Amino acid sequence: MGHHTFDADRADKLEDAQRRYQFLSAEELCWALSPDGDETVADLGSGTGFYTDDVAPAVDHVYAVDIQEAMHDYYREKGVPENVDLVTSGVDGLPLETDSLDTVFSTMTYHEFASEQALSEITRVLKPQGTFVIVDWAASGNGSHGPPVDERFSAAETSSALRQHGFTVEFEAVRPETFLVTATAD
Repeated sequence: MGHHTFDADRADKLEDAQRRYQFLSAEELCWALSPDGDETVADLGSGTGFYTDDVAPAVDHVYAVDIQEAMHDYYREKGVPENVDLVTSGVDGLPLETDSLDTVFSTMTYHEFASEQALSEITRVLKPQGTFVIVDWAASGNGSHGPPVDERFSAAETSSALRQHGFTVEFEAVRPETFLVTATAD
């Protein structure tokens, strides 16, 4: 599978709301996260903060995690909400405390970091009964948007990997180009 990162030189494309929301709306993401206002969450592969900005008003604190400092630079220029901390890190070595997060989410980036080590790290930082929400490009898609099809996972593969790491899959939906999976840490 892929494991490449989005080219930071094309960061402006990540701010195209009309294009981004056709694959995942802010409302659908917030529905999947179901915040009650006092959560600490992490956006894995946060990029320019496009979806971080949708979530930040609904939670107490957000860690916007991205491996590329250039993405954080773009976000700083755009304006980072007060309750968001930028964390430059790969998902396979998160500099966050064990059991420190209520929710973790990934929007269109799971294919970039999916590995045994990354899933182990997510399991480590999530509190028991914490939520993991993944929306990503589906292997069943035609590849007209997002990464090449051979770099994608299916919802079934993703759910299986989550179960192997102690998650209970609560919801799974497959759309023409994307999938949504929500899971709870055991």
